[in-house]
Amino acid sequence: MAEITLPESIRDVEPVRSVRTPAQLDYEFTAGDATTRFLTGITNKRIIGQQAPGGRVYVPPRGADPELGQPTPIDVEVAQVGTVTSFCVVNLQFYGSVMEIPYVSALILLDGADLSIMHLIQEVPADQVRIGMRVEGVWRDDADIEPTLESIRYFRPTGEPDDPHVRIPGEGHGTGLGSWVGGVAPTEAVIRNPRTGLGGNPEGASV
Repeated sequence: MAEITLPESIRDVEPVRSVRTPAQLDYEFTAGDATTRFLTGITNKRIIGQQAPGGRVYVPPRGADPELGQPTPIDVEVAQVGTVTSFCVVNLQFYGSVMEIPYVSALILLDGADLSIMHLIQEVPADQVRIGMRVEGVWRDDADIEPTLESIRYFRPTGEPDDPHVRIPGEGHGTGLGSWVGGVAPTEAVIRNPRTGLGGNPEGASV
């Protein structure tokens, strides 16, 4: 790289190593019918999903089944307890965060739902969180409840035995990656994509 020669007038000026530019994005969100029902339920400490024609229950609802493209007009209240289907241990602080690290963000499949929600896991060391752990929601005080999923402060372990049959939300069987077919630990025979059937050994894999 060719040497850069600075003008004499700025040769003794401290070089700029970084630039911080404040950024702000202001917007308004208009909730549709399905989201309004969900958020209204939250203000009453109820978790409301919607059922698709095929029977699947989506939480939070979006008003239509993403696979069938059909409306989901039936409101269904699901439980406030569920199972950890996946999780991430966060070890890096980011701007605006008030969480003490490390902490755990997890996908939680609520009982009665077919779609996991993402939320925090607390009241347990991060290294003890695991797939299959049973957890329950902890709400804010009544005076602090707002139409936001943050009205659930976090989820914590229930003390129940782990669910040995963790499955991918919406599927009747797992992939072997924390989701066990028939409760049997994964082998090369069952590790495959549940939608395409690719991977593993089709002859040894059960549906």
